[in-house]
Amino acid sequence: MAEAIVLFVATPVESPFSRFFNRTFLAIKRRLLAHVLRLQNDAVAHARICREVGVAAGEKCQANAGDCSPNDGSFGAEENRRHAVFNALDAMLKDSLERLKMMRENLWLVKMGLTMEYACESKYAEHTATIRSLCLDGKLGAAFWLRRKMVQKGVVPDVFTHNHIVNGLCKIGLLEKADWVVREMLEFGPRPNCATYNTLIKGHCAVNSVDKALHLFSTMSNAGILPNRVTCNVLVYALCEKGFLMEAKRMLEEILKVNDEKDIPDLITSTIFMDSYFKNGAIIQALSLWNQMIQNCTKVDVVAYNVLINGFCKSLQMHLAFGYACEMFKKGFLPDAFTYNILIGALCKEGNISEACYTLGVMSTMGIMPDEITYQTVIRGLCFDGEIVRAKNLLSCMLNNLMVPKPLIWNLIIDLYGRYNDLSNAFFTRDQMLAFGVLPNVFTYNALILAQVKSGNFYDACSLKGEMISKGLYPDTVTYNLLIGAACNLGRPDFSLQLLNEMVQRGYEPDLITYTELVRGFCIRGKVKEAEEIYAKILKSGLLNDHVPVQILFNKYCKLEEPVRAFNFYQDWLESTKASHPY
Repeated sequence: MAEAIVLFVATPVESPFSRFFNRTFLAIKRRLLAHVLRLQNDAVAHARICREVGVAAGEKCQANAGDCSPNDGSFGAEENRRHAVFNALDAMLKDSLERLKMMRENLWLVKMGLTMEYACESKYAEHTATIRSLCLDGKLGAAFWLRRKMVQKGVVPDVFTHNHIVNGLCKIGLLEKADWVVREMLEFGPRPNCATYNTLIKGHCAVNSVDKALHLFSTMSNAGILPNRVTCNVLVYALCEKGFLMEAKRMLEEILKVNDEKDIPDLITSTIFMDSYFKNGAIIQALSLWNQMIQNCTKVDVVAYNVLINGFCKSLQMHLAFGYACEMFKKGFLPDAFTYNILIGALCKEGNISEACYTLGVMSTMGIMPDEITYQTVIRGLCFDGEIVRAKNLLSCMLNNLMVPKPLIWNLIIDLYGRYNDLSNAFFTRDQMLAFGVLPNVFTYNALILAQVKSGNFYDACSLKGEMISKGLYPDTVTYNLLIGAACNLGRPDFSLQLLNEMVQRGYEPDLITYTELVRGFCIRGKVKEAEEIYAKILKSGLLNDHVPVQILFNKYCKLEEPVRAFNFYQDWLESTKASHPY
């Protein structure tokens, strides 16, 4: 037995206990590696992880097997050695399981991260598109709310979306808020581009804040942004509207120099300068610029021709305006509604209403639909010319084409009916106006009051004044002058004085027409003293003293057979006229 023990210890053969542990651990290692390979989709990454686990396990296995070597005489003798082997195996198993758990969690996080990235990208595009749509609809409050929510989640909309926000703020005049947005873009991102500055500059120019626009232009270079043609055209137009032609030219040269472009303005810039020349009466310079555009083979368009035609119409050179309109046809450009509106407006201003109506007919024949400006221009011309039937027919054409005019057109037709003592059509037009949803204003009631006064219906005119007040409209100076004149014609100076007091209590200052009507009313009733007191108020108020009240009193003195008094009154009026006009 002793020899057997000695033989067991001395023989260099692996012990059964050591083989048990080695086989057990190798089996565990194979199961772990198979499990890892099933979970891992990326073959290269998993192979690397498996090699790391295998090497570490092999090293620990060899170390523990070395600890259990049969050369170690204390292996089977001490209980602590067996516990050491089990502890080592337990530590290796826990370490492998922990690494496997970590690997699975990392894979899950990567997968979730990719999914979230795609989801966030989809949400980002959806939210930015929503912000741009809200800005176009003018719903800036909702747009800012959505932008704030995106920023709170760490996502900042792009510069294109911010440009929509800036543009929406500029459209409604919130320029301080737009400036704040651009400053925030400079500080936190995204960086503004040239379109951002162009939008903000145009917004300031729209409210005549040219100094602020020029300041923004000077700060563009500090932000590393070069101006472009749009910047040039916006600033040139603003400066030309202010009458600063030389400054606009210097601005153009500076921008062209910065962009290394040829010193040749484009079509838009040239059109702006040409329009400015016409507004300043420099017709020769405007024509010279036009000829230069043609020589440089600049492709002119309908807008450029409209500016040229409008300039000649403003200069009352209608033959040249119609000549260039014919040239448009020859070069293949069809006049648009703006072209015809320019020509029709100039004809109506000259009083050539028949020619304006003919041009309107040509416009319709060419297939160009007249707009509200076209109809309103011709209707006004017809009303000033007294052609009420043609004006009413054009109003019917507007309504048939679903174009409801503003109260001005209705008031002109009502006033014209009133001047013709056609009360029925005047009130029918007022009712038609209400039927189309257009509310009468003070001018509407003044036209109706005039119609009643001319028809001798003084009390009906006074009832219209009460109707005005019940509708929330307050009579003005014209209203009181009409009623005071009507009261004086009826021989009711007491009622006219009552109306005068009411007028003053409402905060309206009597004018020369008011006092003249009172002077005439008192003279009609033979109350010359009261008429002289009213005339004294005219002199005291500093109103322009024309010949009408003087003539009324002078004729009254003559009727009273008081020529000396009439002569002295006339001499006093001449002296007052010389005092007020010494030169």
